[in-house]
Amino acid sequence: MKAGLFGGTFNPFHNGHMGIIECVKKKYGLEKIFFIPSATPPHKPDINLAPANDRFAMVRQSLKDHENFEVSDKELTRKGPSFTIDTINEFKKEYGSDTHFFLLMGSDAFLDITTWKQKNRIFEAVQIIIMLRGHWKNSHAIASFIDENISKGYIFNKQDNTFSHKTKQKIIICTVPKIDISSTIIRERVKNNESIKDLVPANVEKIIRTKELYK
Repeated sequence: MKAGLFGGTFNPFHNGHMGIIECVKKKYGLEKIFFIPSATPPHKPDINLAPANDRFAMVRQSLKDHENFEVSDKELTRKGPSFTIDTINEFKKEYGSDTHFFLLMGSDAFLDITTWKQKNRIFEAVQIIIMLRGHWKNSHAIASFIDENISKGYIFNKQDNTFSHKTKQKIIICTVPKIDISSTIIRERVKNNESIKDLVPANVEKIIRTKELYK
């Protein structure tokens, strides 16, 4: 099985998350996507973070009619900060060698990866799909970042937009639809008592309103 791991605060989960992941799933033939809400994200300590259980409920309710999408509580039940390498190792141990995992991340998260715990092991453990919004024109900038901050020796293949390495997994560049929705915008609209109807699934809006989140 080919499966994607997509982590984030999902603060809140919104229609942009769903649209982009559906695009990636179809493009790379992924049979299952695991959405993994973070409990205590080490790199985002200052954001207006809704309680973990509420964010988990938002994702779970949004995915209930999607057979091949599943929300995971692995980072919510683990004590302490959520580290990606620990999550990857847990999934690989649970599902075994018959499941080939891909780590899905936005370009902003990828550029922040230099601060991640044991980042070298991440690139050895799974292939990474970087999701770039809109048309991608400049491979040189990403190539330079990879060379300087991850590892030398990656070779770019223009035919399929991948970076290959002798001892590490592939890094795949995936252009996804440009959807002008962000969790920051949604939190601001909630704070200002503005509508978020077309930005989030109905179940997410219900949780936000009922629990009075982001006020």
